[in-house]
Amino acid sequence: MKIEVWSDYVCPFCYIGKRQLELAIKESGFEGQVEVEFKSFLLDPNTPKHSGRSVYESLSNKYGMSVEEAKKTTASVAARAKEIGLDYNFDEMKEANTVNAHRLAKLAAKHNVEASLNELLMKAYFIEGKDVGDDEVLKQLAAEVRLPEQEVNELFQNNQFIEEVELDIQQASQLGVRGVPFFVFENKYGISGAQPQELF
Repeated sequence: MKIEVWSDYVCPFCYIGKRQLELAIKESGFEGQVEVEFKSFLLDPNTPKHSGRSVYESLSNKYGMSVEEAKKTTASVAARAKEIGLDYNFDEMKEANTVNAHRLAKLAAKHNVEASLNELLMKAYFIEGKDVGDDEVLKQLAAEVRLPEQEVNELFQNNQFIEEVELDIQQASQLGVRGVPFFVFENKYGISGAQPQELF
């Protein structure tokens, strides 16, 4: 079975949805029989490379809410994440542009370590408070999954894999994807959002 997953590394529901899918695969006894392919999606393509803004400031600006309201909103998301063993740390999260993270994931896919890198990217952002838009952070994560250093350095010196990232985003648009995570099973069935394990 093949499952395609459109997500972004700064989308809190994407990490929740990813974990719920993994748990559903494990509990259903399908481990080892499922191919999961991650697809690129940008929640906000206009996010600056180095904004330095906190997630609270970013949400406040984007949705016209106060910083206090943003904190309340994220607290409920953090509570949901905790239910499946994810300890979100919104206080440390910063706004991040994820284009290079998605490009790096394409390189990781070429070396069959995409799943490991995806997990590290989400853990780095949501739990460790690292800036996954920062090239040095990305290089450290690439080293953790043992991607060839020369290929990683070349990636950050050119636009390698940008076309693949853009193609994923175009496919999402053609499918009518309005938000992520979005899951497509066997190119037939679509599930939108971080749904309960039972649905998966």
